[in-house]
Amino acid sequence: MENKETHILNSEIIMNAPAEEPARQEFFMDKCHEYVEEYIITEGRTPTYHVETFGCQMNAHDSEKLKGILEKIGYTESEDEKNADFVIFNTCTVRENANQKLYGHLGSLKKKKEEGKVKLIGICGCMMQQEDTYNYIKDNYRFVDIIFGTYNFYKLAELMYKRLSDMEKRVIEVLATPEKQVEALPEKRKYSFKSGVNIMYGCNNFCTYCIVPYVRGRERSRTPEDIFEEINRLVDCGCVEIMLLGQNVNSYGVNFLEESTIINENPEYDFPDLLNDVCKIEGLKRVRFMTSHPKDLSEKLIDVIAANPKVAQHIHLPFQAGSSRILKAMNRRYSKEDYLALVDRIREKLPDVSLTTDIMVGFPGETEEDIQDTIDVVRYAKFDQAFTFIYSVRAGTPAAKMEQLDPKFVDKNFNKVLEVVRETCAQTSSRFEGQIKEVLVEQVNDHMDGYVTGRMDNNILVHFPGTPDLIGSFVNVKLDEAKGFYYIGKLAE
Repeated sequence: MENKETHILNSEIIMNAPAEEPARQEFFMDKCHEYVEEYIITEGRTPTYHVETFGCQMNAHDSEKLKGILEKIGYTESEDEKNADFVIFNTCTVRENANQKLYGHLGSLKKKKEEGKVKLIGICGCMMQQEDTYNYIKDNYRFVDIIFGTYNFYKLAELMYKRLSDMEKRVIEVLATPEKQVEALPEKRKYSFKSGVNIMYGCNNFCTYCIVPYVRGRERSRTPEDIFEEINRLVDCGCVEIMLLGQNVNSYGVNFLEESTIINENPEYDFPDLLNDVCKIEGLKRVRFMTSHPKDLSEKLIDVIAANPKVAQHIHLPFQAGSSRILKAMNRRYSKEDYLALVDRIREKLPDVSLTTDIMVGFPGETEEDIQDTIDVVRYAKFDQAFTFIYSVRAGTPAAKMEQLDPKFVDKNFNKVLEVVRETCAQTSSRFEGQIKEVLVEQVNDHMDGYVTGRMDNNILVHFPGTPDLIGSFVNVKLDEAKGFYYIGKLAE
């Protein structure tokens, strides 16, 4: 009878919760905090959490919000998932190895969950939006307590309340389409002096190998007013660097989530306009953005970068493959010639810019001739860094239905491309040797005593002698020696 009455009481609490966000989630954070207080009295310690993040910068930014919610509830962070009371996996599904990593983590936690050492396990993110993976997790890992996707990660406190109150033994809520977007949530940022800011969500490109449009949904843009408000709040808290985030920032300006006076007055308002306006925010010293699609990167954006010293001299421009035939099969909507012409236009106006890229090897139908086209692009574009990986079959994408290549053939081609990438990137990134560059100091160096690590505006790392009090400040550093993908330097006199 008591359990039934408790269930009725908890149901009434949920019914009486505010309907508007973020007030609703703040309500559930307070309710969960009551359970934490009871735990502290009973166990004599504060419960701990661990958030394991797989994937892109947007996932990492989402995880900062998950951590912020948990800290507001009263949990403290544990660096080791095996020693945490509550473990959350924020998943990625771009490549198969992310799935295998998750299954490995879950397998190692199963016994600890059975022994009561780990109290709760949650899984969220892109992987849960894939129906086959979601069903596999739900059916084969029944010790997982909370499952949710990309469209409702902001509801962590509400989902936790249902589990902590024993309303539901397993809380599963994966939405098929976006419900709403809530950004005004607590955050626990890795760095106090820099942060990511989501400007849009989803993707409309439907590259034939990519699962992102299916798990992140169609493109939705935040209003400029909402973005400016968040950035101003971050700057007031000490942020000096912002990274504008989106699956394809260049297509910002479609399907706004709310009414906007700025957009009503200027319907053509786009990403270059937004970037230009962000640079006007006082106290903000450096602005980055990630990621660009080559088909959408405009001359207008290049001009804005050239005109604004606050914008980092770094463009991540994934080309994926050098063969126009393969690019067409990928539905990338540009050719090899288009990409190289874009590189030329960027270099003409931004001669010191660092270009980085993504390269995929092993797409169905790729030949040795196609690989040579990829190598041609690598040599011509002179990237500072290239993230090179093997094509991974993603169920539900058009490429998954194509005839796949022999893995040995793919491995041979991958090694061939990687060799050229290492050679050319090391040569390109060494061009600043001997120069003095401004560096934002990020952390104490993990491997070199008495050194700190910072990042130039072109995104290249620099290690140099320094003290912890430099963290979060801009300093001038002489780049003494290029080490491939980073520099060793010293503070400039």
